[in-house]
Amino acid sequence: MIAGIGLDITELDRIAELDSKSDKFRNRILTTEEQHVYADLSNQRRIEFLAGRFAAKEAYAKALGTGIGPECSFLDVAILPNEKGAPILYFKGLPVDGFVSITHTKTVAAAQVILQKMERF
Repeated sequence: MIAGIGLDITELDRIAELDSKSDKFRNRILTTEEQHVYADLSNQRRIEFLAGRFAAKEAYAKALGTGIGPECSFLDVAILPNEKGAPILYFKGLPVDGFVSITHTKTVAAAQVILQKMERF
């Protein structure tokens, strides 16, 4: 049964501008594990990755019904690849019972999250 759905879209140029100024935005969005993945990517792919993770975390918070805030921060949510490269959602270190899909074009990144069970805080 679907317990929550979230969708978000963000412009790559906006994320690139924030990321080029300093690592402050990146450190606020990506967990340590995600930063390791980010570091291994080419420059353009880094922006797509960062924008995709930003959109996915926003989508997760919407599906959860809290939005980003005290109950669900960007660093509470991790999206890490499984052995085949598919994104897997984690909330506060635990796998989420749900699905995430991340996509991008030359100008935007978008993500959708479907939760099968609501997380307990």
